[in-house]
Amino acid sequence: MLALYSAASSAFVLPGRQQLATRGASVRMAINPGEVWESYKAVVAASTEYKDAPSVDSALALCRVAATSREADPDTVCEEMLTVEKGMRDTAKDDGGELSRSTLQSLDGAWRLVFTTGTVEMQSKLGRKVDYFPLRATQTFDTKTNAITNGIYIGSFALVRFFGSFEWLEERRRVEFDFDRIAVLGLPAFDLPKGGAEELGAATGLGAKSNVKRAEDGKKAFFNWISADAEIATARGGGGGLALWQRDAEMEVAMRAGN
Repeated sequence: MLALYSAASSAFVLPGRQQLATRGASVRMAINPGEVWESYKAVVAASTEYKDAPSVDSALALCRVAATSREADPDTVCEEMLTVEKGMRDTAKDDGGELSRSTLQSLDGAWRLVFTTGTVEMQSKLGRKVDYFPLRATQTFDTKTNAITNGIYIGSFALVRFFGSFEWLEERRRVEFDFDRIAVLGLPAFDLPKGGAEELGAATGLGAKSNVKRAEDGKKAFFNWISADAEIATARGGGGGLALWQRDAEMEVAMRAGN
């Protein structure tokens, strides 16, 4: 089964910028021109607001537009996430854990990865930042049971899905997690050996190589969450990369139903 997973995951080679641009153009041609125009105006307006008055609020506004349209300039998206990260870090210094608790409360649900710079290793391997993520990759967090899942989907069909548990470190706004089961191509889930998820992630580029060493040392993989609200979430992974998620309403319904 592990070999089956590796074979399936190896098919998910991230496309180059030209491939993404061609795919994006094809998608835009299939959309109503009026929608494309409105999306363009929203990106321009949010980008202008952020450049004229950089702040956490204007950065988050642009993040929301980027998550919906996937048209905002990738370098600007990186810059705005850094703005949010610094602002939230400053806010959290003297708030007695309020930001951390509200972030955890908002994280409950399902989140589709929209944008990622990739881990430092992935950036080095590809010679670029990944930016808009071309696949449907969704994580779920159940803050009542501390259950976590992470999957890659075609539509609502899970090509591969990890299952595990997480804990929240309030002071750091950090999720530390460990996956101990995996399901591939709709087949029944089976147990992973200790450190198995980290090794598979590193081998396929879906996780950081540093997670393998952490697992060997008895430590868990983690995300330091920057922000989370009703629509979007941002975080910095253990591999050093930044990421932006959009709430996935369809997957959240499935999660609430126990699927």
